[in-house]
Amino acid sequence: MEINLLSLAQRPAPIRLGCFILSLLLPWLPYAAAIYILVKDENTRTILIMGILAVEFLFLLPWWSKYIHQQAQTFRYYGLEFTRKNAVELLRGVAIGLISIFILFGLQGILGWLVWQQPSFSMLQLILEGLITGLGVAFAEELFFRGLIYDELQRDYNSKTVVWAVAIIFALLHFIKPLPEIIRTSPQFFGLLLLGLACAWAKRSCRGRLGLPIGIHGGLVWGNYIIEVGKLIKYSGTTPQWVTGVNNNPLAGIMGLLSLMLLALWMRQKQLKVKSY
Repeated sequence: MEINLLSLAQRPAPIRLGCFILSLLLPWLPYAAAIYILVKDENTRTILIMGILAVEFLFLLPWWSKYIHQQAQTFRYYGLEFTRKNAVELLRGVAIGLISIFILFGLQGILGWLVWQQPSFSMLQLILEGLITGLGVAFAEELFFRGLIYDELQRDYNSKTVVWAVAIIFALLHFIKPLPEIIRTSPQFFGLLLLGLACAWAKRSCRGRLGLPIGIHGGLVWGNYIIEVGKLIKYSGTTPQWVTGVNNNPLAGIMGLLSLMLLALWMRQKQLKVKSY
């Protein structure tokens, strides 16, 4: 077994990643299928299915790190340092993401493209649920994309290739849907690509720590959750959806893309000031 594992460590990055993903998905599929059949509520079903996948990922990752790459301190190695510096970067990232969302929607309100409304239920509930959802999603996705996938590609390719490859993979895996829907919501792909680039450059600007990218990603999800779930806005219909966002998704409109482009360029500028880690 040890010989096989050592042999796998020498294989090209796509093969290593393929083996990891298969190891992750094969035990998960029977549980996912059972939940899909037995649980009728769509939200509960999604939470259970993705929750099991996340827990399995957190158990598999240390094993992979230890036995494939002989790395003992798994989470620290992938950028999850439990330090004051990383915590400060996390909080800074949350603030950046949250402020970016409210500037985006606030500007559209000033331009008359949307109107603000009273929340559909308790603001405190919205804020707490959004915070938990945002940080949970960001933690899992950043550890997977900017942690595991970034590291595996970094072993075989140069840094520029890695940053773009991880961003493209991130966008593609979030864009699995029927072809007509892919075509209709195509601007969203570029929004996901820009978010992926911003988070990768944020990681590099912090010498590999994940606090800042988790914070930025989590802050964006948190802000959007508060606005979308709380039904805080209503579009006036005076502007085409390709400007404000197809299906009211800010990632799928010109305004959202411009916002993410500015964020990505800011993170790129920050990482250019930091020597390669």
